[in-house]
Amino acid sequence: MGTLEVIEQYNAAWNAHDLDAICALHTPDMVFENHTAGERAVGNDVRAHISGIFTAWPDLAFATRRLYDGPGHAVCEWTATATHTQPMRRGDLVAEPTGAQLSWEGVDVFTLRDGLIARKDVYSDSVTILRAVGLLT
Repeated sequence: MGTLEVIEQYNAAWNAHDLDAICALHTPDMVFENHTAGERAVGNDVRAHISGIFTAWPDLAFATRRLYDGPGHAVCEWTATATHTQPMRRGDLVAEPTGAQLSWEGVDVFTLRDGLIARKDVYSDSVTILRAVGLLT
């Protein structure tokens, strides 16, 4: 399977909230780092981290805007949508659920090794999210 096919399969697994399918596409030492949220998980901790994302955003979905690839890497530009139904924490700040439908953009940078995802670096528009949930004006 080529790089684009791996990422397309991975993105479909995220939209299905299918942890088994997501983790099957990771290397054992996978690093998941969301730079804008200040979150990092490595290896076996990645599954629990992603599960926590799905708990916080039960209807989270991604639409791919652009997908680029090269030897051993891919970049995916996306738009996410989710409903704010759970408390959202950023450090000491907590935004109680508003029921608001949110939409924000981001970019994932993937490093692949032996046909699996070894690293995912997430960069997203946290300002839009923080404003929508009332943590930033």
